[in-house]
Amino acid sequence: MARFNGKVALVTGHFSFFFFLTQVFIGSSNGIGRATAILFAQEGAKVTITGRNAQRLEETKQEILKSGVPESHVLAVVTDLTSEKGQDELIDSTIQIFGRLDILVNNAGTAVTDAQGRTGLDQDVSDFDKVMQINMRSVVTLTQKAKKYLIESKGEIVNVSSIVAGPQSQPEMMYYGMSKSALDQFTRSIAISLIPHGVRVNAVSPGYVVTGIVESIGFPPGSFEKLAAYWESHKECIPSGKIGRTIDIANVIAFLADRKLSSYIIGQSIVADGGSTLVMGIQAHDMMAILASA
Repeated sequence: MARFNGKVALVTGHFSFFFFLTQVFIGSSNGIGRATAILFAQEGAKVTITGRNAQRLEETKQEILKSGVPESHVLAVVTDLTSEKGQDELIDSTIQIFGRLDILVNNAGTAVTDAQGRTGLDQDVSDFDKVMQINMRSVVTLTQKAKKYLIESKGEIVNVSSIVAGPQSQPEMMYYGMSKSALDQFTRSIAISLIPHGVRVNAVSPGYVVTGIVESIGFPPGSFEKLAAYWESHKECIPSGKIGRTIDIANVIAFLADRKLSSYIIGQSIVADGGSTLVMGIQAHDMMAILASA
């Protein structure tokens, strides 16, 4: 029997970024959200997928159906998660169609820059407000709306954080890093408040992952491959020598949502980054070679 048979999973949309470019929406219609929704559906769950791009959302639905999942097990909701109305529509539709909610995957996040490409402390504080609105406020309010249904099912919440939450500094993506640090604290805090009700809360913190963002925001085809090749060939970037795939993160999310496998993990953020956060700049060099040449 598939491990999520009888469960209902809601995978929210994903705002993404790339260095100095303006924000782009890709949703559970793409990237980590898409991989997670497909995996849950293949493992027996009924899934609600969401995003603002109807075409990509339909593509995700068709990918799910191709694997033999009944159409009645997939609900696609085109909506804006930053609005209370959009969130109400998402929760209400899920309960109306499926009758319950067992797993909430908060996969929303964004980083923005202004038209001049300014980053860090040079960015206008309005950018900070935008990032916190999407990365934190929408997560808090959606979780509040889902709370009673998750308590009824004694369900699971998995938040999608990031390695930019720290402890390393993020001078160019300061607002994004601050929002993900806040998300980690939110994860820890609600984990303690909800576990007495039987609801587990955890998070995953991805590192470099192939999501298809670069081409989607206007870079020439092959641009991401160039970046990935550099990162994979430099120990200080990815010690494992392999950039992550969306399924790598989806598997961690599924693990955290599987009570049989992870029942004793409460309020943690599991890092999946190929070892990137374990390396300091000094460790990227061969200390013994330096000593031998002295």
